[in-house]
Order: sequence, then C-alpha cells, then structure tokens
Amino acid sequence: MKKIGLVVVFVTTMFTLAATAAFASNPKYVFFFLGDGMANAQIQTTEAYLTTANGDSATLATDLQKSENRLNMTQMPVHGMQMTYDAYALMTDSASSATAFSCGIKTKSGVINMNPEGTVSYKSVAQLAHEKGMKVGVISSVSLDHATPAAYYASVASRNNYADIEIQLAESGYEFFGGGGMKKYDTDEAVQTAIEENGYTILNDRESIMALNNEPMDKVICINPWLQDSSAMPYAIDRPETNVSLAEMTQVAISVLHGDNQEQNNKNRAWKKNRSRQNSRNGFFLMVEGGKIDWACHANDAMAAIGDTLAFDDAVGVALEFYKKYPNDTLIIVTGDHETGGMTIGHATTKYGAHYEKLLGQTNSFVYFDQEVLPKFGCRASLSADSDMLEKIYEKFGLVYSELNDYQKEKLDDAYVQSVCGGNTNSEAENTYLYGGYEALTVTLTHILNENASIGWTSYSHTGVPVSVFATGADAELFNGFYDNTDIAKKIAKALNIHESLPVLK
Repeated sequence: MKKIGLVVVFVTTMFTLAATAAFASNPKYVFFFLGDGMANAQIQTTEAYLTTANGDSATLATDLQKSENRLNMTQMPVHGMQMTYDAYALMTDSASSATAFSCGIKTKSGVINMNPEGTVSYKSVAQLAHEKGMKVGVISSVSLDHATPAAYYASVASRNNYADIEIQLAESGYEFFGGGGMKKYDTDEAVQTAIEENGYTILNDRESIMALNNEPMDKVICINPWLQDSSAMPYAIDRPETNVSLAEMTQVAISVLHGDNQEQNNKNRAWKKNRSRQNSRNGFFLMVEGGKIDWACHANDAMAAIGDTLAFDDAVGVALEFYKKYPNDTLIIVTGDHETGGMTIGHATTKYGAHYEKLLGQTNSFVYFDQEVLPKFGCRASLSADSDMLEKIYEKFGLVYSELNDYQKEKLDDAYVQSVCGGNTNSEAENTYLYGGYEALTVTLTHILNENASIGWTSYSHTGVPVSVFATGADAELFNGFYDNTDIAKKIAKALNIHESLPVLK
C-alpha cells in the first residue's frame, strides 16, 4: 500500500515558514492528532515500509532519509516526548490517557474526564475552547463514543457507558463529528431523542458527506457508510472507494469549522441559516484520532497498523496544507496515547536484516481474513492438504507454505486445527500465549509474515514506553522537551489562551 495523495514534502521554504510561525502566539486554529497505540516503533516501521513501497531500500540511510519516504509528522520542526502512565498503571488505557490529554489530570484506566473514584467531573480543553466561542470538531476512525473521542466532550466513570456518552455528545453542541458510528444510536431511544432535540443532522453516505466541502452546515455527524467492526471505519487496507478516508473527513471538518470556500458558503442559504455560532473569526479546535492503529497492533498485524498510520498521516497532511495558508494562526500537534503490542524493529530470526518487501504481499487486514475468508472453509486432514486454504493464504498474505521452515509450518498446522477443526491439543495457557484471544490461524499468519520482514511483537496489550510528540505552527515551541502526558492539555490550554488552571471542574 503506497502512500497516496496529500503527502506534504517539507522543502526549505516550509521549514522557514515553520520556524517563523513557531514563535507566534495564541493560534486561532488548533489541530490535535492522536494516533492511538502509535509510538516510535510504529512510526519507524511505517517509514521503512513506505521506503520499500516507493522502490527504495529500507536498509539504506540515504533512502530512509528522503523526504518522500518520511511521514508528514516526523518532518515537523518541533519534537518532544511524553510519559504515558496513568494514576495506577504503568501501561495506561485509552480512557485515562485521553483524560490526561484533554483535562490535564491522571485518572485510572476506564475512567473518562473524572477523578479515579468517578465522583468529580472535569471539562476538556475542547469544551473550554467551545465556551470561548471557538468551533469544535471531533473525528475518529473508531466509533465516536469510544474512549479517545469521548474524552473531548463527555465525563463518565466507565468508558463502557456508551449511551450516556452518546447523550453527552448530543449535548456538547460541537459543530462537527465524523468517522465511525455510535454503538447505541440504533437501539436506544434516549440517544436518538437527544441527537434530534439538540439539532444534529446525521449523514452516512459519501456523496452527502463530501458535499459539506462546498455546502457546510453546523451540528453535523458524519458516519461512514461501511463500518467494519465495533461501529468503526474499516482498516485503510480494506477501505472501499464508497467510504470517506480519514484525510477526506479532516478536510470536510475544516470546511465546516472554517468555511474555507467562502464563495460557495455565501451562496448557501441553508448553511447560513443553520450557523448556530459565530463564524471562523473565533477559530476552531479539531481533534483527529487514528484509532485503529491500536486495534491492529493489539492483533499483531503490522500491515493493518502501517496502513492506518499512513491514513492518519495523510490526515495530518491535510492540516499542513491548511497551515500553509494560515501559518501565523495555526498550531498542529501530533502524538500517540501509548504503544500497543510491544512492536519491535528487528526479530531474533532476522538478526540485523530488514525485509519489508515481504509485507507487500498482504492485501487485507486480519479482520477481513477472519470475516470474509475463514468462515468459508471446513476442516481437512491438515493445512498442507487444504490446497484452497493455501491459495487464500498466498492471495491475502503472500506466504508460500512450501517455502516456510519446518517450525513455521508446525505453528501454522497447529493454528489451522484450532481455527478450522474445532480445537488443537494445546493447553489453554499455551493458546493464550500463542494467539492472545485472536483467531489462531490469522494471528499466526501475521506473526510469521512480520517476523520474516524483521518485525517482532511482545504483547497483545498496551506497553508503557514514552511516546513522541511532533508540532508545528504558532506556539509549537511549547511542545519541546520531555514531559508528562497531562502537560499536553496544559500546553494546549495555554496556546488557546484559556486562563483557568487545569483541571477545570465541570
């Protein structure tokens, strides 16, 4: 999957703009990009893959350093690093980390914008920005009521209180939501009533969503037409053309929040009638989450993670194009909330080699293989005797069974029996270690492919390593250094000229 469209190459003039704008203050337009589960390993792996996909070598520094083989985020002039642990865990979850980013406090895993006991609620920087007249948008590739997006408009003692979260979404008054769906909307009348009574319009087809670029309207919820799993957008590697990409959704949000196409906006009476707040002179705050980077890393699927990291970085590219127009008024921050999967660049079987060309054979995500391929197969005597399955494995992962070593064949045979034939003879502990609760055959295929490419995994959960922060634009210098994740909310509040000291009681 080559990185297409919207790739911003930072040439000398761009760096000059960045350096100049970095010392401006109080930006009007603030973008906060959060790659869920994305740390340094995910970033470097994606750049190594991109280098290979572009026809260069991931083993040559001169190739890796080419601007076209770099991500937009890593070419930003300001780099920082943040610690990710929460109030009671070295390995945070997305609820407590999002609370740190949005409210500036440590809480426990599972809690959103409340103290660890779930008795005191706090306002997010997005809510504080909205109160001072800025427009607000929230985008996520997972469901809009998931932990990270929810932290910008809701306060709940449990991230699983989806109906409550969705009602608070409706009551937020924010101008734009987009990406995935809502888990309870279709079945909960209270949620449906709240959405309707608070004046939101739901759009769920590509044509009407993209039309907002020329005919923007306030208080809109844009849900992709095909949601793959858990009300989330599909992985980028699986995305049909009828869906709206994360980058396209970011551009739509900018059109709604800023009204960049003023000639078209002025012709649109409906938009003017529906504008519930002041126009773009008060600025906007937009949070964009690449949520399925995390999900792919939980499943140890490097190609799905790479595809979503590229899609996320394309969305960053859209913001950078906006920044070129308004360099003195725009701040862009990019980070991750934690690392997922214990991804490593290198593996015991490949020593110092890197073979990212092996990844080029994977054409779909693990979820697609689970949903669209595995259910069509019945049990044979062994995987080696199932020629149809071997053909699908080659088609979807580029792996040739006869070219694998004996140990890899043994692992695949055992996983095949577990997935297709009703269970292998391993103990429960063995299967938990080998498969982590995922479909045995699929996760074993991604493990073998990733290991051949020189990518390793240590976990099916989050890890506790620090995470990079990238920034450019007005007040970007605030994000230099090594700091706690709670400091990000405080730095954003300072950039937004919010005078209250965080955390702010709700």
